[in-house]
Amino acid sequence: MPNSITRGSWILFCAGLLAASQVPAQVVPEPAWSGPLPVTDSSHPLNAAAYNQLPMDLAELGYVEEEFLVSGNAQVYDWAADGSLSVLTTGQPYTTRILVRRPADPAQFSGTAIVETFNNARDYDWAFIWPLSFEHFVEQGHAWIGVTHTAAALESLRRFDPPRYAAVGFAPARPGPACEPTPAALLGEEGLRYDLMSQVAALLKSTAGPLGASPARFVYGTTHTREFMTYANTIHKTARLADGTTPYDGFVIKTEYAPVDRIRTCVAAPAEGDSRRIVRNAGVPVMRVTAEGDALETLGVRREDSDAAGDAYRLWEVAGAPHMDRIFYQHMPVLADQVATGQPGYIANWPMAYACTPDIDLLDFLVMRYTMNAAFAAMRGWVERGVPAPRAPWLQLAETAGADPVFATDAYGNALGGVRSVYLDVPIARYQVHSPGTAVCNNLGRREPFAWSMLETLYGTADAYAERVEAALESLVTSGWLTTEDSLRLRRELLGD
Repeated sequence: MPNSITRGSWILFCAGLLAASQVPAQVVPEPAWSGPLPVTDSSHPLNAAAYNQLPMDLAELGYVEEEFLVSGNAQVYDWAADGSLSVLTTGQPYTTRILVRRPADPAQFSGTAIVETFNNARDYDWAFIWPLSFEHFVEQGHAWIGVTHTAAALESLRRFDPPRYAAVGFAPARPGPACEPTPAALLGEEGLRYDLMSQVAALLKSTAGPLGASPARFVYGTTHTREFMTYANTIHKTARLADGTTPYDGFVIKTEYAPVDRIRTCVAAPAEGDSRRIVRNAGVPVMRVTAEGDALETLGVRREDSDAAGDAYRLWEVAGAPHMDRIFYQHMPVLADQVATGQPGYIANWPMAYACTPDIDLLDFLVMRYTMNAAFAAMRGWVERGVPAPRAPWLQLAETAGADPVFATDAYGNALGGVRSVYLDVPIARYQVHSPGTAVCNNLGRREPFAWSMLETLYGTADAYAERVEAALESLVTSGWLTTEDSLRLRRELLGD
């Protein structure tokens, strides 16, 4: 695929447009693929685990990392206000890359693949779900697949390593009154990513795909951002594999502020109050896991839990969890790789690039990691064993007499309601989910430890505290809010066992 699109090729692209039509059920084709791409002293994948700011040795975990190029043709869609989908163009080419981490021994593969669309807040790819849940994935033997899915990220790859990524790119955006052939539009049509996401799942379930003779039996979509929510609410409803099954078996989405994304480059995402912002009837279970730090921004898309056929749904709002914590930044690419993509380098650890008030270090708070692990476990139980995921109460809103909404808190300043954790139910600190200051400070939480006198009042003795922790852990595991493996980790953290 050419990496630069001329005005002449734009005109040829226009000539191939089709009249919009309603979308029937359609069979997902398997895309072409090549690789794994070689890793040398001078060339490695962007986001390679060994080139995180906190490097990982996957071999020590019994895992391998491989990168593949994936090429196919995709459609571009329009999404009407009534929720109906229509096809604007067909046969638009793309080439992207996928980063695969899987057990080195195929016999250890669980048969479950977790597909994460990378976060592109800084244009280059940046994994968010892998940092949260890699321990769980490795313990279970799951494969993890990171997918590059935006035109800006593909351009970052080409800048990072031009020979390695020379082939990647999207066809240009569809022109029209709202989208003239600007450099950004010429860079690529982001609407291609939705068919791309279907085709990646088809590839992972195929014996002719990069997982070879041990393909995935189940594929779950996940992301920190919003494109999988748009996909679940649109394309996935009609996409079918050759055997009639859906590409994805479920979605576990760590929701941020905006619940859905635009369907293509030249339109806006559905605005606040638009019914398309709420996912319904995805055909497979959908779980939204929202940190307390994000939940006030998503009150307008709260919806009821459901076990209805075709509309299985859960909303988990996680008490005490900030938007981000230290682990996300530690899994950014190393500074040299960030700079090579054309972006300024961002240091993952203290000192921060921005001054927050009070002056804080990045919080290392495990509650979101443990909840996401529980969500993945619950999703597998729901899909593979027919056991519905547990329902969680929403975070409680305080009575504010017409003021901006805030969440209710207990006597210690910690949130009430939502998915619980031992941190809040047997507290030794107050957990703030925002920090005053500039830029990213609002995304960062902080921990305010209780004074020793308060701890003595609450628990009396270390043994009494330990008994409370043990009881809370047992209850959380029984309720499905904590995996057994994570309960052991928490016991070691809090009790030194």
